[in-house]
Amino acid sequence: MRTTAGFTLIEVVLALTILLIVMVGLVTTTGKTAHVAVTADRTEAAIELVQDKIDRIRIDPYYGALDSAYTGTESSFPSLPGFTRTTTFVRVTTSGNDYKKFTVTVTGRGLPAAGISRTVTVGAP
Repeated sequence: MRTTAGFTLIEVVLALTILLIVMVGLVTTTGKTAHVAVTADRTEAAIELVQDKIDRIRIDPYYGALDSAYTGTESSFPSLPGFTRTTTFVRVTTSGNDYKKFTVTVTGRGLPAAGISRTVTVGAP
């Protein structure tokens, strides 16, 4: 009898089964990694929106008009549809000193339920 070169049907089926298991594992891992990356990008964008507003409040020299100029809600961010930035303020007076405490919060899809929030306190000159 002559031996023939090649693979048997069982060897081919076994190799394809192993390959299928490896591919399913890779697809599952890649899908989770992509979701984490998208969530991180949205969180980073929200932090940038918050920090931008905080920086503008800090450098504005008109203390008396800060509350009317910056308090409110914005939702028109072309590159970030679904994001909403809300700025609130509270006037704090202690021991004759006047402060304004601003809180900027960004909410939207892919962010924590409470959103991303930062607070800055500005004192009267």
